[in-house]
Amino acid sequence: MEFTAGGRLEIRISPADVGKRVSVRCLSDAEGPVAKFTDTVGVLTSWTGDVLVITRRTGESVRIPQSLLVAGKVVPAEPARRRGPAADFQELAGVTARAWQPVESERLGEWELRASAGFTRRANSVLPLGDPGMPLDDALARVRDWYAARGLPAYAQTATGAAGTQEELCAELEARGWRAEVSAQVQVGGLAAVGDLDADVSRVTLSRSFDEAWLRRYQRFGVPGPHVLKVLSSGPSVWFASIPGEGRTPAAIGRCVVDARWAGFMAVEVDPEYRRQGLAKAIMAALARRALEEGASAAWLQVESDNDGGRALYAGMGFRVHHHYHHYRAM
Repeated sequence: MEFTAGGRLEIRISPADVGKRVSVRCLSDAEGPVAKFTDTVGVLTSWTGDVLVITRRTGESVRIPQSLLVAGKVVPAEPARRRGPAADFQELAGVTARAWQPVESERLGEWELRASAGFTRRANSVLPLGDPGMPLDDALARVRDWYAARGLPAYAQTATGAAGTQEELCAELEARGWRAEVSAQVQVGGLAAVGDLDADVSRVTLSRSFDEAWLRRYQRFGVPGPHVLKVLSSGPSVWFASIPGEGRTPAAIGRCVVDARWAGFMAVEVDPEYRRQGLAKAIMAALARRALEEGASAAWLQVESDNDGGRALYAGMGFRVHHHYHHYRAM
């Protein structure tokens, strides 16, 4: 990381650069015999008094005392990746939201309040894209009240790590006591590469609807109520996949939502007894081939940041991280 100009370290940022992507170097061990430095790249989300806060691509906030700052500069947005489809955050935010629609929703300016009796944070959180039409504190008070009226905790779904994402809003939420509970990656890739996977799809059954057997495999949320069924069925063009197992419960299942050029993959689950047999690849390949027939060309999925096995699987299929998303809970 190059900071020098004519051989000198320079601090070329100021509080006026809040909201911009920056690269800084600071002392990490001011008392040691040899100076040690730490480099941080991200969005400068605040500069209050003598403390800078930089939000990294992953959503992590780094607090840096100004006294330890030895170099800093504004840097351009990350260059477009060479692999996978090009997409901006606004496009993907809309596509991912349409693939997992809530039972109930209400507009708050350009924000969307979503509720589904507590079934998944995605369907029970405010999606704050744009201007709520009122000061932030007033908007957050409305959010709290709206969810409290439904007996639900107040969550906000935000994103970091791409052009146009919400690092500043994340910092504002943290400053008001909201805490990130779950972070995940939104990954994108070429759909044809998924359809071309070397996988045995002969046992995969595709359907426009799911049955009780499919739901038995999708059991992480217990006995499904009407709200669960409605969320799972939502989306522009929804497909369900399953591979039979020994008993009444499928060995593997999956869900895909086709929306114009995009195909989103969700609920890909494999019985632990059937893992490492290529069933997840077979599910995704079969769904991808159907999505290709409908005219889709790009793929997306969401995987929690600590799911090492899932991230490794999807990397082998050609997926890459587009941005990170987070669920902040009002405390």
